Amino acid sequence: MQSLPLNKRMLIFVGKYWALMFLILETILFSFLSHGFLTLRGIQIIFFFGTAIFLLGTAETFVIITGGIDLSVGFIMGFASIVSAKIIVALANSGVSPAWSISIGVVLTMLIGLIPGYINGLLVARLRVPPFIATFSMLAVTHGVSELLIQGVPAKNLPYLANAIGNGYFIYIIPGKVVSFFNKPTASFRGETLLEIIPNVVVFSFILIGIFGFILKRTKFGQHTYAIGGNVDAAIRAGINVKRHLTLIYVISSFFATSAGIIYMLKYVTGKADAGAGFLLDSIVAVVIGGASLYGGKGTVGGTILGCLILAVLETGLRIMGVSTFDKYIAVGVILIFAVLIDQFFPELIHKGD
Repeated sequence: MQSLPLNKRMLIFVGKYWALMFLILETILFSFLSHGFLTLRGIQIIFFFGTAIFLLGTAETFVIITGGIDLSVGFIMGFASIVSAKIIVALANSGVSPAWSISIGVVLTMLIGLIPGYINGLLVARLRVPPFIATFSMLAVTHGVSELLIQGVPAKNLPYLANAIGNGYFIYIIPGKVVSFFNKPTASFRGETLLEIIPNVVVFSFILIGIFGFILKRTKFGQHTYAIGGNVDAAIRAGINVKRHLTLIYVISSFFATSAGIIYMLKYVTGKADAGAGFLLDSIVAVVIGGASLYGGKGTVGGTILGCLILAVLETGLRIMGVSTFDKYIAVGVILIFAVLIDQFFPELIHKGD
């Protein structure tokens, strides 16, 4: 790389690290324009409200690396929020304790939530239905089933424990006196400064993301995922069971969408059919910003998280400034166009810098 002219080296640097530079620049900008943005509370708000984007973005990462796309994740998320809320309320009303109601509801919802992904995988891998058509059809199915379950009325009356989990924190600190994990200090400490560190839902989300990020980067399953996205015919000749692998990829996507729905239910103590409808575009944009190619074969979970952070910072900063949501859509569209141009025109040049 040192033998290249200075302008080429600078172009390679910008092409490789533009997303990180953009994140730093927008953070600096909002820290000046938005009061309270660059504080502990402001940073935690970014991650708290960004959990859905982080989880759905990770879901799309696995699918997009294989050269596919999953349009159903937003409504699978809504479906999961309703199913989990309905099960928990039914169990609680039948006399089951709140802790057991939530535990059983979460486990059953995770199992039920894998079904749409499995069907997507069968349609794409075995019946050769284009991913766009297969997942768009599942979007419609899950949306329709969700609306039938709630009949136009959001799921409600969940136990208070659900709210405590969804809006609680991993660590509570009263400086010089108390450090408590998950459990908020009692009323005897009223009047003291209470620091709330890392929302529970952020901890749960990043444990899942970290596990699957490791799987994608360090295991044979991850290698096969990249191989399928790079050249499916070569992957078949190499002995990879492409049909089974693709089915698992869409199950993983559904797993993350279901997790996002459960977390939505815990955060807002309700379930809504369209809970994730607004996050589909953001999740795909985040993957592309993070360096994945829509043609398949390239992408990382770490890159996707960087893309998610760019969108989460953008949305939080604009919200604090009181800017209209419509302006966010314009900004996201412009960022997506820029990311696609980078992917289209810079890959060979960037590769020279490696």
